[in-house]
Amino acid sequence: MGDWRVPGYSELRVLGEGAQGRVVLARHDGTGRPAAIKYLAARFANDAEFRERFRGEADLLRRLHHPFVARMYGLVETPAGAAIVMEAVDGASLKAVLAESGPLAPEAALAVLKGSLLGLAAAHDLGIVHRDYKPANVIVRGDGCSKLIDFGVAVEAGEAGRSGTPVYMAPEQWRGEPASPATDVYAATCVFFECVTGRRPYTAEDQAGLMGRHLTAPIPVADVPEPLRPLIHRGLAKSAWDRPLGAAAFVTELESAAAGAYGPDWESRGVRALAGATAALALLFPLSALGFGSGGAGAGGAGAAGTAGAAGGSGGAGAGTAGTATAGKGVLGALGAKGAAAVAGGVVVAAAAGGAAVYVADAKEKPKPKPIVAALSALNEPRKDIGGGVTLQARGQVVTVTGGKPALVRKIDQALRSPLEQRWATTVKGLAGGAGRGAYTDVVKPTILLRNDRLLSVWYTVSLQGERGTGWDHSPAVTVDLRTGAALRPFDLFRVPTEQGIAPLDSKIKAHLPHGTYCWSDMGSGAGPFQPHGTDNPSAFVKSGDVSMALAPAGLRVAFYGAVLGYASACGEEDATVPYAEVKDMIKPNLLAAVPYPRPSHS
Repeated sequence: MGDWRVPGYSELRVLGEGAQGRVVLARHDGTGRPAAIKYLAARFANDAEFRERFRGEADLLRRLHHPFVARMYGLVETPAGAAIVMEAVDGASLKAVLAESGPLAPEAALAVLKGSLLGLAAAHDLGIVHRDYKPANVIVRGDGCSKLIDFGVAVEAGEAGRSGTPVYMAPEQWRGEPASPATDVYAATCVFFECVTGRRPYTAEDQAGLMGRHLTAPIPVADVPEPLRPLIHRGLAKSAWDRPLGAAAFVTELESAAAGAYGPDWESRGVRALAGATAALALLFPLSALGFGSGGAGAGGAGAAGTAGAAGGSGGAGAGTAGTATAGKGVLGALGAKGAAAVAGGVVVAAAAGGAAVYVADAKEKPKPKPIVAALSALNEPRKDIGGGVTLQARGQVVTVTGGKPALVRKIDQALRSPLEQRWATTVKGLAGGAGRGAYTDVVKPTILLRNDRLLSVWYTVSLQGERGTGWDHSPAVTVDLRTGAALRPFDLFRVPTEQGIAPLDSKIKAHLPHGTYCWSDMGSGAGPFQPHGTDNPSAFVKSGDVSMALAPAGLRVAFYGAVLGYASACGEEDATVPYAEVKDMIKPNLLAAVPYPRPSHS
């Protein structure tokens, strides 16, 4: 099993090797064209989870077409192994360039950062976060242009985890929080800092110390030239909310800073400088060393083999265009004449003797409908004049989706925004009623609680900035049915959607609050702690909108202000998650079946 190779290719040299597999440079036997082949490690060949991850990476690369990202030609699977056939980029890693040349000129550092950001932006447009941007994953060609590689740990925006390379990981990655495009912005800024200074922004003797530096250490802006300091300050902000919202937004800031500091021709000078820094490594370029061509070859040449060549076609496909594989040629032909090929959803699928499956992008076919993908989008509501000198605006982020049918996407986006619209309407009414003075800004920070092919739950943390009292920051929330685009209000989650029907929830909420009570105070009147009293019936305030509910991975999340139940305003907002095991007889069966809880036998 460990000796399995993609049929029709001869391995030339190993380009890289890691715990999950290896990447080799190979030559197609029929055409002589080069390709990079990423093999799943043999020990994972029978691991269903690793196979699925590998397919996920291939699916992402199949959808990602951009000049600054190495292209995918095909996915090959057999019972003995799996491999992704990709564009072979002739050049040296940015890691090798920095090791050879030391710090880069500012223009060169800006040029490589811009190229990488454009590649990352293409991924962000698909709702994907790379999570492992680092110098080793950027290949610089002999002409100074670069390509982004290795999406092995990429995830959809909003997924949590600590995958990545520690020295470039954003604070939210260290904390295991959801990744967003701003996570990649942080890593790219770390690399940019390294390109300019020759060292990483944060170092430590051990991983715990490194984590502490990324989480709390001051941003080392003084170590870079003054014109670049705003970029470093923004890109390395500890909070993702204080960074550019994505790579595309950061490119805009970069271009403005670069042109202002280094003139309108900064990019051409930067690319030339980068090419010069790479020239010293030309003998190490994998394709040039084997006689395929120069490191500055354009797309379709040796440095970036055309898709038809890598897939074994006749070579008629142009740069960036996928050529259709034909019988007797390339990967499909190498599987033998007994293989049966069919076109399905924009991918040529070939089933061959022995259980092999090959997927090769076919530009002539319509692509599959894109899956619905959730991501964070900028929120910048214009300031509204309420009257009497009182104004209100909203900023921050909101969750939106892409993919699927346009009408459904619009409906889902409206549903995701609906709890905020309701909040703003209530806020305007309250401020206009005499409670407001001056300018107010509602700052919104969303968290994706639950996401699968059926449901999307979002929790909004809000903060009304301005002259105000307490009780204005109740957290809106929503669960959306992705099949219909409908927003599921709290009552919509229950079998019996009435105040009486959900009344049993009151005691369950109380049991999962701190100290098992709706409001606790340790400030007594001299006789020790005391516990104030209220109505203890949040179910009575669901209809009025004073209680937020959403489906979360661990259970039903509920939040409301203690003052709603008659407690002192100092009690603040109560927030609890009731496990599904305790509410399984209350939640609608079809919803319970769509959350991470075993389907009850009676449903």
